Amino acid sequence: MRCSCSRSRAVGVRYADIDRSEQNALSALDRVAGANGKGQLNVSAKRSSALALCLVALAGWPHMTRAAQSSIVTEDYMIESGDPGIRLFIRNKHPAGMSGYRGDRTVLYVHGASQAASSTFDLKVDNESWMDYIAARGYDVYLVDLRGYGRSTRPPEFAKPADENPPVVRTDVAVRDVAAAVDSILQRRRVGTLDLIGWSWGTVLMGRYASEHKDRVHRLVLYAPIWLHEPASTASTLGAYRTWTMEAQRKTLQSGAPESKLNELLSPDAFASWSAAEIATDPEGGKQSPPVVRTPNGIYADDRDYWTAGKPLWDPAEIAAPTLVVVGDWDGVTPPARAQVVLSKLVNAPVRRLVQVGEATHIVLLEKNRLQLFREVQTFLDE
Repeated sequence: MRCSCSRSRAVGVRYADIDRSEQNALSALDRVAGANGKGQLNVSAKRSSALALCLVALAGWPHMTRAAQSSIVTEDYMIESGDPGIRLFIRNKHPAGMSGYRGDRTVLYVHGASQAASSTFDLKVDNESWMDYIAARGYDVYLVDLRGYGRSTRPPEFAKPADENPPVVRTDVAVRDVAAAVDSILQRRRVGTLDLIGWSWGTVLMGRYASEHKDRVHRLVLYAPIWLHEPASTASTLGAYRTWTMEAQRKTLQSGAPESKLNELLSPDAFASWSAAEIATDPEGGKQSPPVVRTPNGIYADDRDYWTAGKPLWDPAEIAAPTLVVVGDWDGVTPPARAQVVLSKLVNAPVRRLVQVGEATHIVLLEKNRLQLFREVQTFLDE
């Protein structure tokens, strides 16, 4: 057994490794800026954000494009969830000309409680998304938007006021969506295994799936993992879904970082592009002023009923695949202490490793130190 721990500069990483062996878009953005009392966004930010919004809106099904700068092929399509009327959005990226597919070079990413995969994992910051980064290194990469998120079907409860129904898309339902996505990919590429990456609530879903389908998971990445914690000030009564503005969501996801560092971590242009992409996922919410996004409350009901009640929804000891746990040291949503607990419970993983990224919050995948996250995960996937 080998265990090592080191720390670089404040913006470096800390790790422990334990081995065994254009117009509607502009208007929407102006409404965001106006609601914040900041006037209109600068022209460059508006143009880049409008472009992001238009690209999201124009992507059809099926739709295939090629990113000239990196020769990456992109395909968007829908799959059946297994429940009538519910379809799931899938995006695939891989190098142009790839003809042979391998399980150890196939990756599926799933998002967390509020942000769709299509508007974060594949959001270009400085002309490259995390999805692009992995695909450019010879991987066949997929993302899935769970039901109620992104471009997947909204549950019928979204057509009514939130308080008329209980929380929708709880963990058991979301894990079924993950299983549907995995089944589709394995069948499509005729491979037997794949790598899984989960962010935040996605770590619960990927951890649960990996524990129940050991033969299908080659490697597992848990980015900002959820674990047991003390109750927060969550309302005891939760409706089917919640609504939030981008400013409010940014404040939540970057909690833990010094106030003076927020704009340095996430640039105004990156925030504008992220806002445009996320608002585009909910046309109804986008009509409001300021624009809002509606997402399911299932995870918050599970947090209340399980994670704050001492009842974890998956068992890390059941993981049999090499596993990387990664977290930002300024993550106020899922603090590093929880990641350390998860690492300690991965007792049957042949490799278990913890990476802590300096000066990084819950949404480091869009922040200035995102390349540290990308490189650490890539190193693990390539082993």
